[in-house]
Amino acid sequence: MQYGCVFAGVAVCVVAGIFPASAQTFTSLDVARPSPQFMRVYGNAQPPYGFIRFCEVNGNECSANSLNDARFPATPERLSELDLVNRSTNQDIEPATDLEIFGVNELWTLPMTRGDCEDFALLKRQRLIKLGWPSSGLLITVVRDEKNEGHAVLTARTTQGDFILDNKIDNVRLWNQTPYHYVMRQSYIDPRVWVSLDPTDPTTPAAIAGVQSNPE
Repeated sequence: MQYGCVFAGVAVCVVAGIFPASAQTFTSLDVARPSPQFMRVYGNAQPPYGFIRFCEVNGNECSANSLNDARFPATPERLSELDLVNRSTNQDIEPATDLEIFGVNELWTLPMTRGDCEDFALLKRQRLIKLGWPSSGLLITVVRDEKNEGHAVLTARTTQGDFILDNKIDNVRLWNQTPYHYVMRQSYIDPRVWVSLDPTDPTTPAAIAGVQSNPE
């Protein structure tokens, strides 16, 4: 299924359509725009407020489970795991806003049955870690989507490139094959630290993908 998620105030997730499974998800990737397959970091960024609160409650989800900062080997088996986890999580979780579920505008959680886009990303990260992926290879990432709205995805940092697990589409894509503008993501060295992916904006946006200097 394809979902959309809008942050900045109220996070809205809606079902938008169905994408067929593709056996060639990883073997026939066409470069959509002339960018390298690996993301470039441009400095530090302020972590999203919702992420900070999530780590306060779920400290074990925000600690590094590996001291190895090398990129994870992109074997066919591992790439198949990305595809399986992305599709199964998109199917298992019903899209819903934090306001609908909890009565608040912004709350990052590991979803049980319903969640919004950052919840999808957190659950995919947890599931992949249980399959043996290192936390340094699974990074929550904030983007502006094709509508210039805040959105969260999971980046899998591999030797073959940075792949995106997205609740808006079941296929796993290289980051430069998406229509997104990349804003910031977790550091692979320390999951509690965030780095900027935006060369045009040295400061962290105050109201994108749950980034709020003051949640009040």
